[in-house]
Parts: sequence; structure tokens; C-alpha cells
Amino acid sequence: MTREPTTAPTVVAFPDRLAAAVERARSQLVVGLDPRVDLLPVELRGEAAAGGAAAAAAVERFCRGIVDAVGPYVVAVKPQAAYFEALGADGWAALDAVCTYARESGLLVIVDAKRGDIGSTARAYASAFLEPRGARPPLADALTASPLLGRDSVEPFLAACRRHGAGLFLLVHTSNAGAADVQEVTLSDGRPLWRHVADLVAEWGEDLVGECGLSSVGAVVGATYPRVVGDARRAMPQAVILLPGVGAQGASPADVARAFTSGPASALVTVSRSVIYAYRDRDDDWRAAAGAEAARLAAATRAASGW
Repeated sequence: MTREPTTAPTVVAFPDRLAAAVERARSQLVVGLDPRVDLLPVELRGEAAAGGAAAAAAVERFCRGIVDAVGPYVVAVKPQAAYFEALGADGWAALDAVCTYARESGLLVIVDAKRGDIGSTARAYASAFLEPRGARPPLADALTASPLLGRDSVEPFLAACRRHGAGLFLLVHTSNAGAADVQEVTLSDGRPLWRHVADLVAEWGEDLVGECGLSSVGAVVGATYPRVVGDARRAMPQAVILLPGVGAQGASPADVARAFTSGPASALVTVSRSVIYAYRDRDDDWRAAAGAEAARLAAATRAASGW
């Protein structure tokens, strides 16, 4: 019997998958999955109080419910790895299950892990999050990482972008109040440190541009610094900018409008607490409250983006 030659599956670059998802959903909203056990709905909090496997199961149920609720209004979810890792091996299994469930629901998955190291450790991080696991797909479509250890610490993630169509969001200017302590330090040429990092992100992503004109190497820029958002877009015209800080941290979709000048998929607004814990300020069921707030923010973001 003649064996038919096998054809390797076509690798589609992350920004092209993202652009298709934005067009399909008509949304640029990402909902963060930050499952704090003490903030879970009452029906899950009692189960979680037992700790161990029971807590991880409650967290998984909560995140699956949020995925169902916000799915019609978002392009991706962003699990925060720390909340799952805090629950030990059971929590890591829950993260795996939630990522799989979200992807099966038609959403992209951006794991917020902010990894950064050198050599074999960086390669191990890239393998853990962005490379296929035997017959199984990668845990995530994209990952957040720190570039502060330099090019060699980022290269394993860039390799995953080239080989497996992964996406990477490098920290450029974060949304927290203490960001200025380091990221706005003035260099000898007069530029703030974050601007130097932005220039590196643009350089590292130049050969990873998809058919949509956007790069697999994106940037995290806090929406709480609107002036920085505009400057960052000019510095990184091909980068997808991930914009935390809208909602609970005080920024609004209008603060980030300038991030979208490179196209409808060139920026993503990420919201977490204001959506997944919206039930704490409403009379609705926790799923209904999350869905309603996601729908509101998706519409506001779309309007602010101009697309």
C-alpha cells in the first residue's frame, strides 16, 4: 500500500487570527480571568473554602461561566496565571482546562504570566505556554512577557511566534501607579526608558508581520497613561497594543482611542475585575452581570476605536 504524504498544518500568524476574530466579533475587548477565591459568587465560595482540588474546581467552574457569559462580546480571554498557580497542581490543571474551554468556545487565549528569563529557562517558558504539547495545541495563543533581560531572553518566544504562529505581548509601560519608578526613568539621550523598550519591540517584531500588516510581537501599555498610549502607537506602528487599566483602575475606552490608528485589530482593551465581579454591584446573576458589562464595554471600545 502506498502511504499518502502528510501535509504539515498551515501556521497562521497570531495577528492574522486576531484580525479575523475582531472582524467576526466586531469587538476589540479582552476579558481577564482573575479568579480570586475570596471574591467568587456565594454558590462557589463555600466549595472553594475547602481548598485544594475543591478550590481549583470552583475556580474552573467560575471561569467557564464567565467564558460563556462574555463570549458573544469579546475576541479573547486573558487568564492571569498567578491565581491558578496559587492553587498548586490542581490550579495548573484548572488553567489548562479553562484555556481549552475558551478556545473550544471560539475565543483566543492570552495567558498573562509576565515571564522573563534567559537561556534554557526562557526556552522552557516558551515551551510551556506557546508550543504544541504532543498532539495537543499550545496552552495559549499569546503570552505576556518582560523584555528587561534583553534580546536573548525574548528570542525563545520569538521562535515560537515564527514556528507556531504564537503571539507575544512585551511589557512596555504598565498601568500601575508605580510604573513611573522605573519605566519613566530618563536615559542619557533624553528618552524615558519605556520609549527605548518600545523601539526594541518594534525592531524585534519587524520580521514577524502577518498578512494583516500587524506583528506577532505586541506591547502592553497601560490605559491609565493616555499620553503614553499615543506616543507608544507612533513608536510601534505594527504592534498590537494590549491596554489594561480600563474599568476598575479608572481608565475609559475614550482614553485609548489613539491606540487604534493602525487598524481595528491594532489594539485590545483588557478588562478584568469590572466585568467578572460585576455581580457585586448589580442584582443580576453573576453570569448575567458579567455579560451585560462586557457588552457595554465592547460597544464603548468599538465606538472609541473609530472602526
